[in-house]
Amino acid sequence: MTGAAIRRALLFAPLLQYQGRLLLSVAAIALGVALGYAVQLINAIAIGEMARAAQSLSGAADLEVLGPRAGFDEALYPLFAARPEVALASPVVELDLRVRSPGATPQHTLQAAGIDIFRAALLQPAYAAAGAGQASSQAPFDSLDYLRPDRIFLSQSAATLLNAAPGDVVLIQLGLAERQFRIAGLLSGATFRQPLAVLDIAAAQAAAERTGRVNRIDLRLRPGADSVRFINQMAPLLPAGVWIGTPQAGIERAAGLSRSYRVNLNVLALVALFTGGLLVFSTQALAVVRRRAQLALLRVLGVTRGTLLRQALAESVALGALGSALGLGAGYLLASEALARFGADLGAGHFRGLAPEARFEPGSALLFFVLGIAVTAAGSVAAAAEAGRSPPAHALRAGDEQRLFERPGPAWPGMALFALGAALTQAGPIAGLPLPGYAAIALLLVGSILLMPRLTLLLFGALSARISARMPALMLAVRQIAGAPGQTMVSLAASVASVSLMVSMVIMVASFRTSLDRWLEQVLPADLYLRAAGGGETAFLSPADQVRLAALPDAKRVDFMRSQRLLLSPGRQPVLLIARDLDQAGAGAVVPLQSQLKRPEGAAPPAWITEGIADVYGWRPGQTVSVPLAGRNIAFFVAGVWRDYVRQQGAILIERKEYVRLTGDALANDAAFWLAPGGDRARLRRAIRAIPGGGTLELAEPGEIRALSLKIFDRTFAVTYALEAAAVVIGLFGLSASFGALVLARRREFGMLRHLGMTRGQIGAMLAAEGAMVAALGLAVGLALGWLISLVLIHVVNRQSFHWSMEVHMPWAELAAFVALMLVLATLTAVASGRRAMGGEAVRAVREDW
Repeated sequence: MTGAAIRRALLFAPLLQYQGRLLLSVAAIALGVALGYAVQLINAIAIGEMARAAQSLSGAADLEVLGPRAGFDEALYPLFAARPEVALASPVVELDLRVRSPGATPQHTLQAAGIDIFRAALLQPAYAAAGAGQASSQAPFDSLDYLRPDRIFLSQSAATLLNAAPGDVVLIQLGLAERQFRIAGLLSGATFRQPLAVLDIAAAQAAAERTGRVNRIDLRLRPGADSVRFINQMAPLLPAGVWIGTPQAGIERAAGLSRSYRVNLNVLALVALFTGGLLVFSTQALAVVRRRAQLALLRVLGVTRGTLLRQALAESVALGALGSALGLGAGYLLASEALARFGADLGAGHFRGLAPEARFEPGSALLFFVLGIAVTAAGSVAAAAEAGRSPPAHALRAGDEQRLFERPGPAWPGMALFALGAALTQAGPIAGLPLPGYAAIALLLVGSILLMPRLTLLLFGALSARISARMPALMLAVRQIAGAPGQTMVSLAASVASVSLMVSMVIMVASFRTSLDRWLEQVLPADLYLRAAGGGETAFLSPADQVRLAALPDAKRVDFMRSQRLLLSPGRQPVLLIARDLDQAGAGAVVPLQSQLKRPEGAAPPAWITEGIADVYGWRPGQTVSVPLAGRNIAFFVAGVWRDYVRQQGAILIERKEYVRLTGDALANDAAFWLAPGGDRARLRRAIRAIPGGGTLELAEPGEIRALSLKIFDRTFAVTYALEAAAVVIGLFGLSASFGALVLARRREFGMLRHLGMTRGQIGAMLAAEGAMVAALGLAVGLALGWLISLVLIHVVNRQSFHWSMEVHMPWAELAAFVALMLVLATLTAVASGRRAMGGEAVRAVREDW
């Protein structure tokens, strides 16, 4: 065999020699890539499905005129239709219908479009194709059904949801009554994949009591028309709260509602990949320790420093490619399972009504494949540099590997990163996302890991002087840790990162859950709550219904509420306007006010805004602001700011009497009942059910609403728990691999101790003490760092993402159980890793020095 062949064999031998280390590194990267790719794939599929759903409704429209959910005057339609730039204008009434099949108890909420078929079919031909090929003797298709007020067309998914077919009758709730509609046909399944209902525009207006009002006007411009110029010309002519823009802008607005949630999931998934990168760093650094003499021999045989560096990097790229490839496959399977179990929103409720299927996304796959390789290579850079830096003569000496861990390194890099991370917590969001907050967390993590050797030397250096020689196992363990402070950074890099992130998430979620629970207590002061429908805009309480409910003998007081969505800015999410009956105690009796001002005499009517409105629009108590209502800009005095954990997009609370005066809308959606002295909840429930249409109402007590809300909260954060648990598993693997590699590297040390008379039990006790103390240090740092990161998550990331504040609540019992479990597992890991060190192999290893 030639010298070059010998060098190549020695160079690539580690790939077979350290199979356990390689498999662990590959598994860590695969897990990180799988989680990241799965989350990204689910998000991409959900957004794509939502965009297709919106595109199926607007068809070939170039522009759309949008207004509040309550609609705007349909007189705008002929104004646009008469413009020379407009080739086609199509008015639309958008509704959410409460529908059920006769004999079926559950109601379903369906998105519905009221259209003028003669106009809409020119923009979206699939409307006119409804019912084609579905005619039968029982349900013959008649094109005039598009104009009949009691006919409705369903998408295939809506028909499946209702277990109905063409010719069947469905019941739609109108007010507190139900009206029969016959299914005239099915919409094209290829075009309309979402649950959707289509009916005549006049029937839709009557159903929602919106006669003379529309929600949207779709526009197709003539060839050559300048859309930007047209928008600029028409915008000043629009009533307050009505905007004109492209359909794509509407898709982006809808996607923006879930953007913060999706970004947070992506970041959490990347945490697992980051922790995997730290595990690669640990295993690669310890591999260099174990191969130190071998690498030095290669240098003697003529292998250059650059060749060693390239080989180490090539090995890391190979590991990264293998781990990324496995991760992509696992991520696809994970995404498929998550979509089937939790839906496109992963339990958060942002993409209801969509039923997307997993499909391969080449762009996302390539991104995470490259990212997996990059993280693996980054984790190997320091180890690769060390592979070629050491002088061969020193590295060939027995015991030289421990010299790598003697120098703790300078403290200033870690302190600088820590200080920079702290500074970034004061920065504002970028493009509406808390990117500086995420960067701050990463810098705090890396800075803390770099400071681990200094902290180890400080703590265990002082402790070693206080340990009695009568406890040899403990004394040796302490002095070993103090004598090799760099070892703690290598051993604990992945575990400190995973523990701190897990602790921070546990604190943040516990704080959020506790704050939510207390918030629910504040916003649910009544004895019983009524809702016309959990979803849907054709279910409401008429003035006559309200009078009947207020007159029930067991009710001391009944407050009614009406809500509608307003578009304050075309580039932002719609906000919710809440008009509620308020007694003399004012808004503070029904919402948790964070700040409040007394309205001056003669000022505009009061309005109370949520923290989201204050953050996004910059409104502050004491200001007079304009709210688009009934086609006009109405002045309101901002009387206070309140906390709201339900409406992320923001809400404005006003007095209902002002709302009725300004809009003439006396309908209500919800009601809150306070029992009269001697009143009975059960009797009040029966009385409500007994009024005409009372059987369609949803009734719930405060305890029931709280329990359901907390159940939804726990389901939403189930994915978060899973992602963080994955990071902790990677951290434990890293600790196990680190101890195993270090124990094998110290075989001569243990063999000498056996020659000097130490028993296997004493060596095992020493390793157990060493593992427990190193793990305790890692857990202590992880707890402290996790607490700091939780403050960033609560006060920076959460506030900038979702625009709500919360108090910090420490889950002491959960943290204590977590720390105890991790400490036990780390100690057992150290003992298990040291079994080989306590055998005869360690004794024989001493002969290598003779």
